[in-house]
Amino acid sequence: MRPPIGSVEELEEALSRPDEADVACMSRLEGDILILGAGGKIGPSLSRLCRRASDAASVPRRVIAVSRKPPAVPGVESIECDLLDPEAVAGLPQCPNVLYLAGRKFGSTGSPELTWAMNVVLPATVARHFRASRVVVFSTGNVYRMCEVPRGGSSESDDPAPVGEYAQSCLGRERVFEYFARHHGLPCLIFRLNYAVDLRYGVLVDIARKVYAGEPVKVLVPAFNVIWQRDANSYALRSLELCDTTPRILNITGAERLLVRDVAEFFARRFGKPCWYDGIEGPKALLSDASLSHRLLGPPTVASMELAGMVADWIEAGGPSLDKPTHFEVADGKF
Repeated sequence: MRPPIGSVEELEEALSRPDEADVACMSRLEGDILILGAGGKIGPSLSRLCRRASDAASVPRRVIAVSRKPPAVPGVESIECDLLDPEAVAGLPQCPNVLYLAGRKFGSTGSPELTWAMNVVLPATVARHFRASRVVVFSTGNVYRMCEVPRGGSSESDDPAPVGEYAQSCLGRERVFEYFARHHGLPCLIFRLNYAVDLRYGVLVDIARKVYAGEPVKVLVPAFNVIWQRDANSYALRSLELCDTTPRILNITGAERLLVRDVAEFFARRFGKPCWYDGIEGPKALLSDASLSHRLLGPPTVASMELAGMVADWIEAGGPSLDKPTHFEVADGKF
């Protein structure tokens, strides 16, 4: 049984704690690491993991965080950059290893032009500038069609079928990097993540806080997958070794398929509160089969319901929220 995480500082330490596989990867990997879009939810802990794993491997390298408001991480260089400014991107230092986190989801329905600029125009600018690098490109399982829940989840060989402009633009981002890989020799890997949980945000947090507040839980989308953010960070870092000019696609999530009602009832029991539901349960959900990434990079270190218990501990202790809902319950692609 893991001890509860009691503070933001403890959480940040846990999210960036390297394991033996991370350290081994950093001992083999050559060159500096640059993290684009490092100011979002994932960037700070991933930057810390890169720094800590490199230090543990006794490999001197620069770790550089780039964003409009880059995080302040000890040992990580910060560069302020408007990534939608091509001249600003052209001024970024060349780096052999790039973790590409930049993108837009929340509010994409209200400003579709900005969503397309961030998710399609920017990748072309970045891929052109870093065409001598290897790039792990963060994407999303939203590029798949929603599938019947008993089926289990989409695999990397399934054809994309994005619903809504956000998901379409994410597929556009993938296609841009794929073009530069196949036609300009840019080694990359498409990192299709859903859904990461770091106790302050994620699907489990969305459901838990609804139950804790006595609010109804929406069930139109009846199932989901999750992964502990530290495990996702580790997979991203180690995916740098898997980049290729014939881009590999990896689904990144946990091994289990969770049902919304089961999870809501788990939190209701933990909190000693009633559980309410909103809507009619639908037959389909956005689910991913991540067995390929588990074979290549090892299974997640935290199982999904263990992660649910960690979320419950955090909420009961009054842990803060980032107030960034996943909108996992959206079925029409309008985020």
